[in-house]
Amino acid sequence: MSIVNPYLNFDGNAKEAFEHYRSVFGGDFAVAMRFRDFPGNMGVGEADLDRMAHIALPIGKGQMLMASDVSGGYGANFKIGTNTYIHVEADSAADAQRVFDGLSAGGKTEMPLSKTEWAELYGICIDKFGVQWMVSYTGEVKFEG
Repeated sequence: MSIVNPYLNFDGNAKEAFEHYRSVFGGDFAVAMRFRDFPGNMGVGEADLDRMAHIALPIGKGQMLMASDVSGGYGANFKIGTNTYIHVEADSAADAQRVFDGLSAGGKTEMPLSKTEWAELYGICIDKFGVQWMVSYTGEVKFEG
């Protein structure tokens, strides 16, 4: 694995939270994109377009604190305390598949590993111990919102 980072979810206040984290850790956001910044708005409704789709703040050598706001039906299940994921950036598509298969074995797949606007492969699962994971392989994808 090339990088492992914490990933947080918020219910509409990701930008506010990250402004606070930036005041603590310093630096500038590596990315701060709202759902409206993506082609097709990532399929979210009008009410969620100004929520953060992805925000990232460097917090160490090669490490990021990352987050997004929940949208649509995902907000109904949002609960503070269960809003943390571990994001794994794989070195290859094969590595991403191996890691995703291993982590999801005996657990639950929330989003199958597949191509997205920001990665050649991206998926979300909960392992058999209840830990939430995001696995990606960016590959050659160069998203410019």
